[in-house]
Amino acid sequence: MKKFLDENFLLHSRTAEILYHEHAARMPIIDYHCHLSPEDIATDRQFDNLAQIWLEGDHYKWRAMRANGVEEKYCTGNASDREKFQKWAETVPYAYRNPLYHWTHLELKRTFGIELLLNPDTAAEIWEKANAMLRTPAYSVRNLLRMMKVEVICTTDDPADSLEHHFRIRKDGFEIMVLPAWRPDKAMAIENPDAYNAYLLKLEETSNTEIADLNDLLYALQGRHDFFHSMGCRLSDHGLETMVAEDYTETEVNKIFIKARKGESVQPEEIRKFKSAMLVHFALMDHERGWVQQFHTGALRNNSLRLFEALGPDKGFDSIGDSEMARPLSKFLDRLDRNQRLAKTILYNLNPRDNEMIATMCGNFNDGSVPGKMQFGSGWWFMDQKDGIERQLNTLSQLGLLSRFVGMLTDSRSFLSYPRHEYFRRILCNLLGNDVEKGELPNDMNRLGKMVEDISYFNARDYFGFYD
Repeated sequence: MKKFLDENFLLHSRTAEILYHEHAARMPIIDYHCHLSPEDIATDRQFDNLAQIWLEGDHYKWRAMRANGVEEKYCTGNASDREKFQKWAETVPYAYRNPLYHWTHLELKRTFGIELLLNPDTAAEIWEKANAMLRTPAYSVRNLLRMMKVEVICTTDDPADSLEHHFRIRKDGFEIMVLPAWRPDKAMAIENPDAYNAYLLKLEETSNTEIADLNDLLYALQGRHDFFHSMGCRLSDHGLETMVAEDYTETEVNKIFIKARKGESVQPEEIRKFKSAMLVHFALMDHERGWVQQFHTGALRNNSLRLFEALGPDKGFDSIGDSEMARPLSKFLDRLDRNQRLAKTILYNLNPRDNEMIATMCGNFNDGSVPGKMQFGSGWWFMDQKDGIERQLNTLSQLGLLSRFVGMLTDSRSFLSYPRHEYFRRILCNLLGNDVEKGELPNDMNRLGKMVEDISYFNARDYFGFYD
């Protein structure tokens, strides 16, 4: 019987062990999509305790705690940090086979050297030991990133953001590259005119542009896009329930925008037309600058209206959606490809039923100009667990070129989440190792080792152009 979380955790063959320990483990981390706070990096934040660094903003843990009967005050409420941590400790033993169980103990072991299993009996000892370390300079945010061999971080930033924290990080000469990533979802969220107009006021201020019509909006956004590029941004990202690709004219879209600008309600068809147009405009900006565009699709958000109204978004009340995806996605990509203005693209889906569709859609628009131009993105959100990662890797292997894959990301708000890269790499090495052991791949360790290193690091380094 193997010991839990030993050095060969998730590695079930000798070949897998070699691939991981001699190739994957030594690769630095390029975290090209996350939700880490630039302010925390700029100020080199020192967390007071394990609850702050572990539970602030972590809707994965909140969902598990609620499922375990934990009251909301211990999740997003006003309970003390110690009480919140205790409730998490009480939940963990019930999380067998949930990725949170693996991540929790990987993070304790890799960050603090703690090998105790977290439960109510060990909570006090773990709390004291981890907190004592967190309060030392060695465990500041920047030193945690150094500890985890992080080389590049791309945060998630709105066009209206000032990027003041990125300025400070750059001025400090911090050796880890911390770059903004352009996330313009709010700039096309026309479905709520009151909230949209409040957002446009902020965009006007940041861009120093009066926004009265569509041309003004695009001018302001282009200016911010240019500014983001000057700050090292090389990626955009869009969070969409499903892709939209309605037919439209610029005149129609301008009328829809002016209608919303006056505070008038817009109809569902108008919303789809406006968003379709904006997505194309954003894609053209990205292509012009040589950026990579990312599309995170398939989430059905804010399902509990009662709790959304009480707590707000991103609190753990989202799920997998089942909207139509293939036709609008194809139409959107083809619009750009037709004029040879399709940027390098990463497509992430949340519903595993769409894995084969996404993988084959990518194959439609590879044109030989760039290796792996169209990427089937890593297992995302509900799919970044062992089974979801394996499904994505298997689908990509069978319908595309796994060797050209740009690998894993954290998609996290926690500075303790970097062992997720280790988790992914172990799963990757185990899949390849098992194939070798079964005679389904040649025992060519030079080529396989290079493949693992590429997927873990080199493909992302070369694909995104951070060093150009």
